[in-house]
Amino acid sequence: MLLCFAVDRCAVSPTGDRLYITSYKQARLLTLARDGTLLATYTDPALRNPRGLHVTPAGQVLVCGCWSANVLQVGWEGESKLATLATQEDGVWNPRSVCYSSKTSSIIVGLLVDDNILVFRVE
Repeated sequence: MLLCFAVDRCAVSPTGDRLYITSYKQARLLTLARDGTLLATYTDPALRNPRGLHVTPAGQVLVCGCWSANVLQVGWEGESKLATLATQEDGVWNPRSVCYSSKTSSIIVGLLVDDNILVFRVE
């Protein structure tokens, strides 16, 4: 099977019809249908060693690149980058996890270095 050893993180869309998978060894984000059909593969030089992955209640796909030291928003279809949300200039260094809190309107990023957590308020 294609994904038997390549899965790092996975997340499900709010509607349950899509599964997003980061594959850091293959440096890509995969989007699968509920039945396992591959819908899209996202690769980008700006996303190196993708690790953390989160889908917000609104269906926004957040992924962090450990080696690229950034957090990106990818379109729900899994084919394009919509925005760079945070970079090394914002203190992001080796991010390993990302999460959005609707209660605080914040993106929370867990870093490998020094076990730090960054919190970014979003509007």
